[in-house]
Amino acid sequence: MTDDTPFHALPDFGVVCIEGQDALAFAQAQFMSDVASLADAHWHWSGWLTPKGRVIALFAALRVDGQTLWLVLPDADASDFAARLQRFVFRSKLRVGVPGGLRLSGAFTAPAQARGAQAAITGTDCTELDLGGDGVARTLRISTCPAGTDPEASARWVQADMVHGLPRLPPAQSEQWTPQQLSLDRLAAYSVKKGCYPGQEIVARTHFLGQAKRGLVLLESTAPLESGSEVHEGGIAIGKLVCASAGLALSVLPLDRDFAGLSVAGQSVAARPLNTGLAR
Repeated sequence: MTDDTPFHALPDFGVVCIEGQDALAFAQAQFMSDVASLADAHWHWSGWLTPKGRVIALFAALRVDGQTLWLVLPDADASDFAARLQRFVFRSKLRVGVPGGLRLSGAFTAPAQARGAQAAITGTDCTELDLGGDGVARTLRISTCPAGTDPEASARWVQADMVHGLPRLPPAQSEQWTPQQLSLDRLAAYSVKKGCYPGQEIVARTHFLGQAKRGLVLLESTAPLESGSEVHEGGIAIGKLVCASAGLALSVLPLDRDFAGLSVAGQSVAARPLNTGLAR
């Protein structure tokens, strides 16, 4: 890292900008959160689903102003995501693209001005989001300012996401899980009331019929874990790891278990409670 800042680069993050007269209406029709409820300079968690209700990508949706929305993507390739989204623009008056020159960085300190869902936007040079949750203060910065690489801090950032119930979705985990399976109600990341969007019928049916039988469970091990690995109970596979960092992982498991005697790749793992405070 540089000597004069606590910020470290977040290489897995990118930004997609949706801008124009129809930008917010387009986002409202495509994404699973109630984008129309956002005020200027406010953000919340959201995502884009397949028609079958599987999560393509999770992101922070930031309303910059009445015609501009930024999507802050933790894992999906921003250019690929923008190109895929562009296919659904049709005649809408908007532009979808990746802003040039922006760098994303993080710091384990409280933001100077941003609080909760309120972002701090300083012209086009710097935007800060409050990514803090219970037990940890964090600032995410979107700016033209470079930040040094710090693998240890980057790994700690991923783990902070995970322990607060924000699943990190590597490419192999995209389009595999429903919002309920990823327990995204904990982050207030989807709406069952706002109207139609891709996958909305699946999400609403699961919600109103009470059919969510699987959800996120935080697992801890003394050995490194890998996303995609199966979780076993008594020798029987009962779920998979969605994401992992060192000895921590988020897994989708049946919710009617006591999570005793779990193992991954022959290694014992223990279930741990998820922290709160990351919902916006």
